[in-house]
Amino acid sequence: VCNCNRFGIKELFIMPHINLLPWRELQREESKKKFVTILVGIVLACFLSMYLLSMFYTALKDGQNLKNNYLSSEISMLDRKISDIRELDKRKENLQQRMRLIEELQSSRNLGTQIMDEVTKIVPQGIYLTKLERRGNQIYVLGRSESNNRLSTMIRQVQSSYLLERLTMQDIVAGDQSSRLLSDFSMEFYVKPFDEIGEVRNEP
Repeated sequence: VCNCNRFGIKELFIMPHINLLPWRELQREESKKKFVTILVGIVLACFLSMYLLSMFYTALKDGQNLKNNYLSSEISMLDRKISDIRELDKRKENLQQRMRLIEELQSSRNLGTQIMDEVTKIVPQGIYLTKLERRGNQIYVLGRSESNNRLSTMIRQVQSSYLLERLTMQDIVAGDQSSRLLSDFSMEFYVKPFDEIGEVRNEP
């Protein structure tokens, strides 16, 4: 209900003719400005967030690249050291082979004398050698024995020798009437390889 006492009749006729369009336009413009401001703020915030994230991940990537480069340099250094060690091992092996060859050559010069000395030690009293022949590392022996016990002693001496091995008895033949106290025998044995001879000699 309209309170007619507050307005006169003229005022009542004038009020419907008041124009509200400028005020509405102003409100609309203000709303647009606020919307644009908010939108710009959101866009700037998004760009700033993306920039910060990009900087963060770039820093992480750079740090990882530094670690990878460091690891790569360390691996390369280790590879070079391993290559140097392998080269030293090859040189050491070649040097050891030369030393073994020199030792074998020096030993082979004295091998004949060593064999004769060792044969002298393994032949007990009552054994008489009639033939001693060397064929490479094989030693062929012919002889005569006063008894089988003497021959068994010689066999044990060969088996315990540091220089000789792989004894094989060929045959034992009893003597004829003129030398029935002696039996003919033949055997063969081998000279041990140089490495085994060296190991035995180096034992305390």
